[in-house]
Amino acid sequence: MTIEDSHRLLFKGINIDDRTRDYIEKRINALEKLLKKINKVEIEVDIDKKGKFRAEIMITTPYQMYRAEETSESVEGSIDMVESELRNQITKDMDRVRTEKKRGARSIKKKMTIDNNARF
Repeated sequence: MTIEDSHRLLFKGINIDDRTRDYIEKRINALEKLLKKINKVEIEVDIDKKGKFRAEIMITTPYQMYRAEETSESVEGSIDMVESELRNQITKDMDRVRTEKKRGARSIKKKMTIDNNARF
């Protein structure tokens, strides 16, 4: 697994080992499976003055932008929380679109009339 050209990783003030980088890639790939087309993914990980790790992920699609940011004691913990928040945002948006399509189909069905001369 490698991070594609549309992905941008930024680490401020910390060095990330290969194991952690692979973990981040695994979590991002899990999110990408939910979305059909992704234009850009930006991942930023830094450390604040208190020694906590802040992770921010922005995923841009042609129709929507999803963003989440979390702070915790470990990089993995921050990434997990951000991934969970983004997953919630994506599924909520997908459910909303699905509901709108169902409502549209119902309203079309209500407006349809069957011709009396039709044979069944």
